[in-house]
Amino acid sequence: MDESDRVASDAARVYAASPTEGAANHRHPADPSDNPSGNASGNLSPNPPTRDAVLSGMRPTGALHLGHYHGALVNWVALQDRYRSFFFVADWHALTTHYASPEVIRNNVREMVIDWLAAGIDPERSVIFVQSQLPQHAELHLLLSMCTPLGWLERVPSYKDQQANLSDKDLTTYGFLGYPLLQAADILVYQAAWVPVGEDQVPHVELTREVARRFNHLYGRETDLDTRITGLLSSINANLGQELRAGRQAWLEGGDHEALRLAQQRIGQLPCDPANRQRLLGWLAGGRRQILREPQALLTEASRLPGVDGRKMSKSYGNAIAMRDDPAQVETRIRRMPTDPARVRRTDPGDPERCPVWELHKVYCPASVRSWVQEGCRAAAIGCMDCKRPLIDAVLDEQQRFRHRAEPYLRDPEAVDAMLRKGCETAAEVAEQTMVEVRSSMGLMARL
Repeated sequence: MDESDRVASDAARVYAASPTEGAANHRHPADPSDNPSGNASGNLSPNPPTRDAVLSGMRPTGALHLGHYHGALVNWVALQDRYRSFFFVADWHALTTHYASPEVIRNNVREMVIDWLAAGIDPERSVIFVQSQLPQHAELHLLLSMCTPLGWLERVPSYKDQQANLSDKDLTTYGFLGYPLLQAADILVYQAAWVPVGEDQVPHVELTREVARRFNHLYGRETDLDTRITGLLSSINANLGQELRAGRQAWLEGGDHEALRLAQQRIGQLPCDPANRQRLLGWLAGGRRQILREPQALLTEASRLPGVDGRKMSKSYGNAIAMRDDPAQVETRIRRMPTDPARVRRTDPGDPERCPVWELHKVYCPASVRSWVQEGCRAAAIGCMDCKRPLIDAVLDEQQRFRHRAEPYLRDPEAVDAMLRKGCETAAEVAEQTMVEVRSSMGLMARL
């Protein structure tokens, strides 16, 4: 991920309109007619099961551009109907590289959220919130730092890469070294099952998994765990109990990931209180009580949307088209985009594969237009301005939809703040449930 554009913990670099994996792994809420517990007594309680959570966020370091939309937001919109979605403004993460220019963060929080809403993120279907409004993130980050080896943070690939790429900034700070652990806290505090990432961000998710695993190993000890598990299994439907035992055996003896996933899904459907669910999940994996859930990477394609100079679209390159840019400026910038260098004259045939404009056609234009471009360019039947016209129209049409969705919030900024307050309240309820368990497991006093 381009760290100057967005955070990847949860923010991860996402491109495809739908995930390349995970559809089959989506855990739907249990059908009310399907009662896997077999009864409502014993150690189980009638807490309803919930959908798996997915979490992602962005750093508020500037206006969002079309690369952000097609590289992340299109995917977020699709995720809303499949998971319980948490999308957050990662303002603390922005401070790791912009600590000397807080005005950048202050001026971009609401504008970025409006861009999200313009893209189709629905506050009725997603929880939208601001990281710094949730002290639970910072508290879990601190507590995880007590048991996370320093070497784990130093080996994160992006640590040294970003120090080299952002050489104009002094990144020899504790905050920058610790940002992968803050990312882990962001994910773990919501017990997120999925984190949408590109392949280059998988190490961040793996670090989060290692941190959760170490925490559960250190603080999930219970001397009577076997007795508790026996009681839990005896209180559910006998067939389901056998199914869980078989799934555990298949995982521990044969490494059967699918058997583990299905058994985890069934435990997730149990009307079970959080502590007992943690015990069952820990037992299932062959470990101790699972206080923090190990997330999975939801692999997606990396964005290849070019900027107006042909390089990857990025604010740092100055080649980006903002989601809500002025239409006249957008048209001018696309018209000036470089094309196939072999087409010196209008009559010279060209090759769309050598032209950066073609990459935009592949995103914006239907097959009929792409075929017309391919044939016309190679035969010199159309000029570069002819080629760019349908692309310009498609981009402007998309941006008109963005502006239409954004207009109510631009007229009423208080509506944005009210929506964020509601999102922060919902997120705080979920995060605090995790922190109650974390504090207790670490021997800390309950809140007075």
